[in-house]
Amino acid sequence: MTHVGDPVIATRPVADCAFDVVSLGEVMLRLDPGETRIRAARRFDVWEGGGEYNLARALSSVFELRAGVVTALVDNEVGRLVESLVRAGGVDTSLIRWEDFDGLGRRSRNGLNFTERGFGVRSALGVSDRAGTAVSQLAPGTIDWDDLFGRRGVRWLHTGGVFAGLSATTSEVAHEAMASARAHGTVVSYDTNYRPSLWADRGGHGAARALNNRLVQHVDVLIGTRSDFSGALGQDGRGDPDAPWTPPDPAADPYDALSADAQALADQLPGLQVVASTRRTVHSANDNDWQGAAWSRTAGLAVSVSRPHLSVLDRVGGGDGFAAGLAYGLLGGEDLAACVELGAAHGALAMSTPGDTSMASLAEVRALALGGDASTRR
Repeated sequence: MTHVGDPVIATRPVADCAFDVVSLGEVMLRLDPGETRIRAARRFDVWEGGGEYNLARALSSVFELRAGVVTALVDNEVGRLVESLVRAGGVDTSLIRWEDFDGLGRRSRNGLNFTERGFGVRSALGVSDRAGTAVSQLAPGTIDWDDLFGRRGVRWLHTGGVFAGLSATTSEVAHEAMASARAHGTVVSYDTNYRPSLWADRGGHGAARALNNRLVQHVDVLIGTRSDFSGALGQDGRGDPDAPWTPPDPAADPYDALSADAQALADQLPGLQVVASTRRTVHSANDNDWQGAAWSRTAGLAVSVSRPHLSVLDRVGGGDGFAAGLAYGLLGGEDLAACVELGAAHGALAMSTPGDTSMASLAEVRALALGGDASTRR
């Protein structure tokens, strides 16, 4: 699985950069009740996770790249537990900002995410406890982005709508980070990842659209679902914040729609190079149809092999897994079709294990992307 012709997207030389990828976002402590319900649990497994962080973690632990995360944690035992989990995934922790603990968490705290995996007709359920977290209070001007992207060097920055939607200040932090990265030649990816709960008391779809349309000006690789592109962005890249949101027509061909949306966005955003999306049909919590696709200016549309009735253990992190595999392929100069297959294969494997983060190996991802199956290996 090697690229043919020119790379889909130009990246900075490896030797010029301290990091292959840096993610900007919140890292929460996930409490997993296993096969029972949150309301009935008497013990929890713990993992770390976060929409933006998961990509850096996978690019480190699965794809063996140099990854870091820019986030903030309160310096107490919970924060140090999160740090140890991040380290276990091979992600550099030197970019974490530590806030003093006031003894109760009045000023700042660490985020918690209780997540049920779901089973059969019972859907997966997430209950976040993240108000007033340290990272939500991160302010513009706090981090020397020009030092990170200029002096130290980063090939790829990843952030998204979850981090940007945490607070008024995080949206500004995302803006300054993305602008600095772009100025230093770092590829910028952004996952729209629209979450209605983040915007319920902050202006809803209109406010999310206005913010995302500002941030997308700095984006090279845009990731999201069809609903994200219309609900959180506006399909033409200049969505009217005052227009009512209508979901995409489910009867329309999803990949024709992706091509049309991507072309419309590219017409308005000259720096945008790639638009990528996953398609999931949920038959039950453990039975999903799964596929990935991406469009680029140079290659047009590429669609992965379809995996109907994929068995799912834990669907959380599947989309982040797709984004990580796609980014790995793009960083490696592979052609768009190979990048999409790597993303779809890694997303599928990420959903076969518990927790937000992937437990796959690079060999497993490549084998599945090349058409492997679940036969026993001895």
